[in-house]
Amino acid sequence: MSGGTRLSISATLATFLATCALLPLVDRSTWIVQAAILLVIQAAVGAAARRVPLARALTVTVQALVSLLLLTLVFAREQALGMVLPGPEAIRHFGALLEAGGDDVSRYMIPAPLSEGIRLMLVGGALVIGLAVDALAVTFRSAAPAGLPLLALYSVAAGLSEGGTDWLWFLLAAGGYLLLLLAEGRDRLSQWGRVFGGARRSGPGGRSPMADGGGGALAPVRTGRRIGVLALGIALVVPLALPALDGGLLGPSGKGVGSGPGGGGTISAVNPLVSLQNSLNQPEDRQVLAYRTDAEQTADLYMRIVALDEFDGTSWRPSVRSITDVPSQLPTPPGLGPDVRRTEIETRIAAADWYAQDWLPMPYPASEVSIDGRWRFEQVGRTLVGDHGQTTRGKSYTVKSLIVQPTPQQLANAGEPPADIAREFTKVPDSLPDVVHATARKVTEGASNNYERAVKLQDWFASEGGFTYNTQVSAGSGSAAIARFLKQKEGFCVHFSFSMAAMARTLGIPARVAVGFTPGSPEGSGRYSVGLRDAHAWPELYFEGVGWTRFEPTPTRGTVPEYTQQDTPADDPSNSAAPSEDASAAPSAAEPSTSQSCSLIERKEGGCNSAAPAVVGGSPDDGPPFGTILLVSLAVLLVLVVPSLPMLWRRRIRARRLGAAGRTDADVVGRTLAAWRELTDTAWDHGIPPDDSQTPRGTAARIVRLGRLEPDAAESVQRVAAAVEQVLYAPQPRPVAGLGEDVRRAHDGLRAKVSRRTRWRALLAPRSAVRVVWALSQRQESLRVTARARWAAFRSRPSGQQG
Repeated sequence: MSGGTRLSISATLATFLATCALLPLVDRSTWIVQAAILLVIQAAVGAAARRVPLARALTVTVQALVSLLLLTLVFAREQALGMVLPGPEAIRHFGALLEAGGDDVSRYMIPAPLSEGIRLMLVGGALVIGLAVDALAVTFRSAAPAGLPLLALYSVAAGLSEGGTDWLWFLLAAGGYLLLLLAEGRDRLSQWGRVFGGARRSGPGGRSPMADGGGGALAPVRTGRRIGVLALGIALVVPLALPALDGGLLGPSGKGVGSGPGGGGTISAVNPLVSLQNSLNQPEDRQVLAYRTDAEQTADLYMRIVALDEFDGTSWRPSVRSITDVPSQLPTPPGLGPDVRRTEIETRIAAADWYAQDWLPMPYPASEVSIDGRWRFEQVGRTLVGDHGQTTRGKSYTVKSLIVQPTPQQLANAGEPPADIAREFTKVPDSLPDVVHATARKVTEGASNNYERAVKLQDWFASEGGFTYNTQVSAGSGSAAIARFLKQKEGFCVHFSFSMAAMARTLGIPARVAVGFTPGSPEGSGRYSVGLRDAHAWPELYFEGVGWTRFEPTPTRGTVPEYTQQDTPADDPSNSAAPSEDASAAPSAAEPSTSQSCSLIERKEGGCNSAAPAVVGGSPDDGPPFGTILLVSLAVLLVLVVPSLPMLWRRRIRARRLGAAGRTDADVVGRTLAAWRELTDTAWDHGIPPDDSQTPRGTAARIVRLGRLEPDAAESVQRVAAAVEQVLYAPQPRPVAGLGEDVRRAHDGLRAKVSRRTRWRALLAPRSAVRVVWALSQRQESLRVTARARWAAFRSRPSGQQG
């Protein structure tokens, strides 16, 4: 076997072993056989092209074309020309599959069902990595850099999978890479002839192995194998002695609902926090649920999905608990005493046809649920979960639930919680920073009971602590994420609910985090609509005699519960809770719980355009979500990082320009000009180049005309232009609210009027990204001028002063 053939086989094997790390991400492994066959064909084409021989670049091109034909044959043969030639219809089919795959990735937690879109992502990603490894290691004879695409492939799997077999996938990927390095080393050694390998040792019959000509080359190979095995052993053993490196504050929830005495198996459930921040910044709102209720007011009618009650210091997640059949009457909520006022209501709920959720949204606490299908009951969290693929898609169901109305006095007089609840729900790990507990004690200083401590925590987050609701804030990672949030004081509902629950636990108050929806907005005739932008997370604290009780620490979201407003008579049912302003600009907020208009504070904080978390069913149908981890990672793999830099830079610049607004007049000019630059760059990305010779008003008219904008988008462009003229020419510039929302509305208007090709171009290769090149050129020229000036000054000094 020639050295080139051996190297090609090693490269294919290394890619296959690294691809195996993706197996835990989906519920079926049939795709790996398909990927293996296509990898072998791809490698064989490369070997044939090198034997011809073809030029290196041409060899890689031939392999890429054959790989595309193979993917077309497997995934788009009905849309292709002659089953293998990808025409426009096949390309559109690929795009549709990738969109569907991205939607599935954001909807399901690990392991996800093997849909056609996810299968294309897995198999296509394996082929792209295989092509990169084969090109680097075999065609260009440089095996060491081939580890980078292998590492990228393994990193995607390691970042998303969970469980006790991660070490196995690392061993396979690292072993494949070592085999590749050894094959290249042996090939290089063989080109130098016989290599000295130490003193000869006679074999059987007195014959030396060196006489066969291969012993010299084998000695270094044997040494390399030993070094490789030793390195793998160290890599597996050393991390066991190091501190765990877990996910961040917004890390994905880990385990779903486990099987218990009632059976049902492990439920593949929608991850309640996956891509939450990216989803909060999506522009489109969609109806998730519609309901009718006989409740007199809906301020507290939150549609709760799941409770996150396991806290490891870096993230909250639902515990693995036993599930049973759904009883005809759900048991009494734990801790709810007979003297607490309650009212039973009935709510009829209809889920949207596109909304596929494994947990059933319903008011808390539910007392009876009527629904068709395979559903199981988890008693501690009082949630219903779909069994064996059952989801909420298109489901209509009826829920009877209790509106619990405790008085502040009842909460203040609550006794000690039961030992099992206190033990489980006040548990905090040693890795939680001391500043969390210290801040909790400081904020609640002077409180005489747990109820007063809880109210002080809520009010500190919601109004008194100087916190700002902002969906553009980086989520952070590691055990200090909560401490950073307490210091930076910017975040969205997940930050607030996680932090308050963690601080409550440090004070000995049982706490957990609930994920679901605020009540939604009225549509007339007693019907309410719950949209993507109504998704929310909030803390629940336990009080003996009342049970699990909702609190609302997030500013501008949801409603502050009546029993936490001590100046409001708790026994007066006519006094509903004063509504907080919704951070969304869309009129999807509930009638009593959110404002119908967008306030100045909300616009400055970027909350008016907030969309919902991926817990509520994934991304819109008009394209894949930008922020889903696997989709972004796959994009990095497909284009090998560099071509994606313009897109990543553009996203970062947009987030910075339209991020949280300043609070002083000194920020007015910079904030307004940043919004104007973002507007003109958005128009440029969609085919309308900037013209600096025109006034802002003229530029706005040009964008409206060439972009063929609808009236709403056109008015937004004109408002931004008027704001620019005001800050440029007015003696005392005044802040203008809603510029970020206007820019986003103009972006949507421009995007709606251009072709699909232009939309993809604006996303993947935005024209305005050339500003990076301009900035670098200016920087380089500035440095060159500075260097020349300094050199001239140095040479002009008298000779006696030199040195």
